Amino acid sequence: MVYPDMSADALSQAIHTKQVSCREVMHMTLQQIALQNPQSNALVSLANEDELLRQADERDAQLARNASMGWMHGMPQAMKDLSHVAGFRTSLGSPLMHNFVASEDGLMASRMKASGCIVIGKTNTPEFGLGSHTFNEVFGATRNAWNPSKTAGGSSGGAAVALAQRMLPVADGSDFMGSLRNPAGWNHIFGFRPSQGRVPMLPVQDVWISQLATEGPMGRSVKDVAMLLSVQAGYHPASPLSIAQDGSAFTAALDLNPRGQRIGWLGDLKGYLPMQSGVLDTCANALKSFESMGCDVDTAELGMDPAKVWEAWLVWRQALVGPRVAPFMLKTENHPQVKPEARWEYEQSLRLTGAQLTAASATRSQLYQHLLKLFERFDVLALPAAQVWPFDVSERWPSQINDTSMDTYHRWMEVVLYATFAGLPCISVPAGFSHDGPTQGLPMGLQLIGKPQGDFALLQLAHAYEQANLEMISLRPPGV
Repeated sequence: MVYPDMSADALSQAIHTKQVSCREVMHMTLQQIALQNPQSNALVSLANEDELLRQADERDAQLARNASMGWMHGMPQAMKDLSHVAGFRTSLGSPLMHNFVASEDGLMASRMKASGCIVIGKTNTPEFGLGSHTFNEVFGATRNAWNPSKTAGGSSGGAAVALAQRMLPVADGSDFMGSLRNPAGWNHIFGFRPSQGRVPMLPVQDVWISQLATEGPMGRSVKDVAMLLSVQAGYHPASPLSIAQDGSAFTAALDLNPRGQRIGWLGDLKGYLPMQSGVLDTCANALKSFESMGCDVDTAELGMDPAKVWEAWLVWRQALVGPRVAPFMLKTENHPQVKPEARWEYEQSLRLTGAQLTAASATRSQLYQHLLKLFERFDVLALPAAQVWPFDVSERWPSQINDTSMDTYHRWMEVVLYATFAGLPCISVPAGFSHDGPTQGLPMGLQLIGKPQGDFALLQLAHAYEQANLEMISLRPPGV
């Protein structure tokens, strides 16, 4: 296998054993970008090619002195356009931030750079990262790797497509309401939302309350996901709620005999979550693979009213998103340049009270306690990674699923909020493809939710699933 078909881990080994030079890797990466990116629009704010090749030469010179920076030495990397990278624009997908250039790295970028990666640009994201459809007024829409007429998902849509189309060996992303998992499922790759606090996010205005969003890894293999997590994870004193465990724990072997693992299938929560035709069947078929591996798969129930969870989620989300949008609303002339969904979040947040947030926090705590009881019976909980198949790229968001109208721009993503709200690790694994109708050939993901801080055990189970389904998982998008 040759780059760019290699896994990121195989590429790292090839670079370090000098089977391929960093310059060659950079040159082939730029060729792949030139081939794929004009249609998919996954990568934005690309750096100067001569400068990137110069940096690659520097990495080769370091290796010639036997001086490796780390696992990502010489690896081309594009950071999500919500993260700061010194010298690159952080547009947030907003016309109001189009020309903002970061003067310093965010924590994730600094850790990945310290491991030796070369930043080549940014991955496209929705405006302010809101909504699981990657489009904005600055760069336009990112198109699905499997069907360019469909959405890539989001908000890590550019990252997912760049991975699927072999423009990047591995990718970072972030996840508030499924933003690592939904685009991973829709582009047939792996997206991992780490435990709350596993990957500190800096800089941020608040380090105490704003704990729903997290950065994390995406990859074409579970090993790649684990290795990137090893670079991203680890305690930082400026993030007081970060987990006090070194990221190197995730470099250990992922081998696991899955026999006897107990998987609880939450499905559509007894009919509560509307699902487009074929989604549940595709995910249920993926669960049969776990059964063939010797796992015990059984139906599970959430244990509390999901409508109550949704109402609590709305309060928390508006309380956290509203203040993020607020600075852009200070000038009335800015308002037309802020997308309607962001304005709605801001306006809703103005009506919230401290009592509402306290009550919503109590509901969130109740959900966590219910899930702990479920984990007495199960090792992992499973749900689809999305309630619909990738929809038309020209739609803003699905207004209806079957006969059920969506009352918010993110109601159709409700299936992903449970891991987020409980702060639990969750990975989206490729589940398969739709086999009929207008959605034929589109990918779907399966969410696997792990126990509190059980990130490594969850990665091990996902790795076992990957090894049992290599033929399906190794399928490539058309033209790649």
